[in-house]
Amino acid sequence: MTMTTVRVTTLANLSLVAACALLIAALTPQAVLAAAAEQPETVCIQCHSTLPDQLGAPVNLWRKSIHAENGISCNSCHGGDPRIADQAMSPAHGFLGAPKDPDVPAFCGRCHPGVLKDYLASKHGKALGKGGPTCFTCHSNHLVLKASLDLINEKTCTQCHDFERARTIKAAMMQTEGYVLSIDRRITDYQNRGIDVERLAKSLFSVRNRFHTLFHDVDVTRVKSESAQINADLGKIDQELKGIESVMHQRKLAGGIVVAFLLGLAGLLHLLKKTFD
Repeated sequence: MTMTTVRVTTLANLSLVAACALLIAALTPQAVLAAAAEQPETVCIQCHSTLPDQLGAPVNLWRKSIHAENGISCNSCHGGDPRIADQAMSPAHGFLGAPKDPDVPAFCGRCHPGVLKDYLASKHGKALGKGGPTCFTCHSNHLVLKASLDLINEKTCTQCHDFERARTIKAAMMQTEGYVLSIDRRITDYQNRGIDVERLAKSLFSVRNRFHTLFHDVDVTRVKSESAQINADLGKIDQELKGIESVMHQRKLAGGIVVAFLLGLAGLLHLLKKTFD
């Protein structure tokens, strides 16, 4: 019996929170996602998936979302007991329902506190309750898409204003995002090959977090300035990676020369042996 099996058999004696923590510690991220996908559907989904029109639509939208992909279900946001039908929407069991527009950022910010802070500091956040956009405006409520620069698009942004400022901001950030992804792939490749690049991985993590704080900023001048500084910091990581690549290339070249020399020597010895024979 494996350690994971032993742990699973003890879940009945643990609280729900402790059980979840134990499972996450025992499984790999891939296994956690797979397990989440195989979980039985909550009573919320079982009920609403059978209802027509707007009562059933959220389920179909949710199934295509990043929330569903990561095992985040209705009760994760709306509260309530997802196991018992008559308690699923009980305030006594933590049911929150759907938030009003001014409450949306705080509603989502329970899981995304860093993003909430960035949003509230932006012009979008300062317009909260005055006709400004909320999380749902750009990210949708049930069909929540993975956060990316694709969310900055003409269809979404022109709900409130023209697209020119957003277009400029997106263009400034696209190059930086490509640079981040390129360096991330190289670091991951080195890690998979057993090369110690932990320090560079931590540096990239820090730089990427700074970059992500710009996603809710609508100040063109600041976005351009910060993007330029982030690109400079990425350049430093890039140079260190190139240094590692250069050393590896030299070692590979030296190894090739040694192999060629040994093969040549072996051939020469073989010829000498035949001559003496």
